Amino acid sequence: MKRKQFLSLCLVFAIGLGIWFYPAPQDVPIKGWHLLAIFLATIVGVILKPLPMGALSILALSAATLTHTLSLQEALNGFHNEIAWLVLLAFFISKGFIQTGLGRRIAYYFVSIFGKRTLGLSYGLLLSELILAPAIPSVTARTGGIIYPVAKGIAQSFGSDPAKGTARLIGSFLMKSAYQGSIITSAMFLTAMAANPLIAGLTQDAGFQISWGTWALAAAVPGCISLLVMPYFLYKFYPPDIHFTPNAAKEARSQLIAMGRLSFKECVMLSIFVLLVVLWIFGSSISIKATTAAFLGLACILLFGVLSWEDVIAEKSAWDTFIWFSALIMLAGALSQNGFTPWLSQQVVKYVGHMPWALAFSILVAIYFYSHYLFASSTAHVSAMYPAFLMVAIALGAPPMLSVLVLAFSSNLFGGLTHYGSGPAPLYFGSGYIDIQDWWRLGFFLSVINIIIWFGLGLGWWKILGLW
Repeated sequence: MKRKQFLSLCLVFAIGLGIWFYPAPQDVPIKGWHLLAIFLATIVGVILKPLPMGALSILALSAATLTHTLSLQEALNGFHNEIAWLVLLAFFISKGFIQTGLGRRIAYYFVSIFGKRTLGLSYGLLLSELILAPAIPSVTARTGGIIYPVAKGIAQSFGSDPAKGTARLIGSFLMKSAYQGSIITSAMFLTAMAANPLIAGLTQDAGFQISWGTWALAAAVPGCISLLVMPYFLYKFYPPDIHFTPNAAKEARSQLIAMGRLSFKECVMLSIFVLLVVLWIFGSSISIKATTAAFLGLACILLFGVLSWEDVIAEKSAWDTFIWFSALIMLAGALSQNGFTPWLSQQVVKYVGHMPWALAFSILVAIYFYSHYLFASSTAHVSAMYPAFLMVAIALGAPPMLSVLVLAFSSNLFGGLTHYGSGPAPLYFGSGYIDIQDWWRLGFFLSVINIIIWFGLGLGWWKILGLW
């Protein structure tokens, strides 16, 4: 273990022990206080990364059971949570997209249609993101593994290279558009980002439900408007030097020709994807849950040989996510069940409870959204703040489903603020096409635009749907 990792791990233990032995507030059960110590130490560990998240989760489970804060059965509750299994299965489905080459084919297809102009080229990349988002829950795998190489290849084909001082020719605009687009598409589907199912699980623990179909329907209008507005805003305020790109469409078509006709495995993968989307949207009406549909999808993938069982058990990121996700959802639920989260909600309500609920809720959302400047992980942010902020919002008088939607969508949209705000952010920033000042400046302006669209126009859409 490196010195920096060792010191970070010491800090994690120090924070946990410090909270553990600090006298608990009078109204907080001692078990709830001890769970807070374990939970916050875990979240700090997620931020500082002295160990992988899965390893930190095992440490947290060990601490909870060895100290008798939780029974072994309680500590393992998260591992039979249906949302945790949905995340695991979605990773396997996304591997089918990537391994068959279907994801790249979709990206090149839209570039070939819209790629004659730079602005159209960005919309082509975003349409690819939109198509792939429901099936690939890892935004890093989706936009980093599929969209990023396509965008970078196009930029370099026009001579746009940071090493040559030509980043602004077209590459800077494409990279920023592609990254910000991934933030929006992640907010549009429950299965588009790993923290979204965590949000659904935490919402369920709070006594409310949000299905795949409800999430997608609620996000459809504000999401599509954001996808239309964002590239145009960047085109005007962060313009590329090249505005016409006929060669991009030509190059995309040549890539498609090189890939040949749709293979058998691609056809099967496409058919399974369509089936899954239909079941995720309409499954509740025929008593098929989203996780059940995902099991069916994986079964078909294995049955038709799109993936082998060896491919499934070798998908390390999926199993790693399943472990830390299950542990975090268990800890967050246990905090609520053992009295800490309700107590925290009561304390916040004391300070803002005298305000009209709409004003108090707006302040709450602003704090939740812009506190992401302090986080390098959306999952850490959601785990640390979502349950408490949801309960506070409801206690203030905000409609429950409105509170769920606003906080859930914020949990994706705030990823566009910084160059470390989500998984693929370091990849795009590390490409050298966008300097840090432009990244933060444009990230802030786009966050305001997204807030206006999602929580302004979106409110009207959700009212029409009868969600609040």
